[in-house]
Amino acid sequence: MSREFLMPHYIVTGDNALEGAAKYFEKMGKKALIISGTVTSESECFAELEAALDKAGVAHAKFTDIHGEPTDVTVNAALDAYRENGCDCFAAIGGGSALDTMKAAAVLAAKGGKIADYMGKLIEGELPFMAAIPTTAGTGSEATRFTVITDTATDIKMLLNGAPLIPDLAIIDPKFTVSAPKGITAATGLDALTHAIESYTSKKAQPLTDTVAMSAVKRIFKYLPAAYKDGNDLTARGEMSVAALEAGIAINNASVTIVHGMSRPIGANFHVPHGISNAMLLEKCLGFALDGNYPRFAELGRAIGAADNSDDDKTASEKLIGAVKELCAVCEIPTLEGYGIDRSKFFEVIDKMAEDAVASGSPANTVKPVSVEDVKNIYRSLWD
Repeated sequence: MSREFLMPHYIVTGDNALEGAAKYFEKMGKKALIISGTVTSESECFAELEAALDKAGVAHAKFTDIHGEPTDVTVNAALDAYRENGCDCFAAIGGGSALDTMKAAAVLAAKGGKIADYMGKLIEGELPFMAAIPTTAGTGSEATRFTVITDTATDIKMLLNGAPLIPDLAIIDPKFTVSAPKGITAATGLDALTHAIESYTSKKAQPLTDTVAMSAVKRIFKYLPAAYKDGNDLTARGEMSVAALEAGIAINNASVTIVHGMSRPIGANFHVPHGISNAMLLEKCLGFALDGNYPRFAELGRAIGAADNSDDDKTASEKLIGAVKELCAVCEIPTLEGYGIDRSKFFEVIDKMAEDAVASGSPANTVKPVSVEDVKNIYRSLWD
């Protein structure tokens, strides 16, 4: 069976990556809308991006009203800024929210309508040039064909999909991630880990995704604790930036599975950051999926040194889950209760969350069948 493998047209990584990407800015267009959050817009990296665009002769306007995870309201506001300023291309610098907002705004700029119109449909056609510069190491949005936008009318996190959503240019400079606080480092790092494990064990996995997913898993287990402990550790930051990119490329081609399917409804209903809700679910969801393909999970357990060749596949798989649980503890991931979620309110919406999770399509990529009732049982087990 043939497989495609998609990634950004241009990727520039390492120290001074922004400078190294200068020749590609000339391909962008005449005027870019720079999308970022308020804090990022006042940072040195934002100023460096502006200077790089100026040097390349690309005029620019700003949209910096990103607060929390992106919604349809935010996307519409960014689109208004794009049109009002006569822009013809985009650049986003920041975390996944800025990058996802850019992608959704680019869809509307090219194709019109409301962003909810594109849920469940394959997005096709040409979009404006997009340059993505992440300041966190985790979402992988700089390399993916996906964007996740909350529909404020329904409280559903919409997963939008299509090859045109892949940014044309991804610029990965680890120094831009140094200012990320510990909580963001943990959330985004564990988001990347989820991407890597899910893509490696997805029914859509293929040899090329296996390579980048395995590499990402090994990097994250080795370097996330160091980056979390000392944000100024440039070696750890650099390795995590590469891991996030690898994991993003992996899900771009092999997709995600049950963890992401169940994570989005938690985020939409209880406003838990995406990486944190993934981490809350990892142990239980992986435990559910293990017997669907013990050998695949076992390979990961051995690769990170949690298991060795003397362990059978079932044991090695279980040791992987133990290592995941330990890493989440190192990163101080709270339980639902510890995060402040009311148990009774959570149980009130379990049925809706389970339906939304399965409807997203992600659980269908899991290596064993996933029913709505299975999802409900896992949600309930988070309170055991």
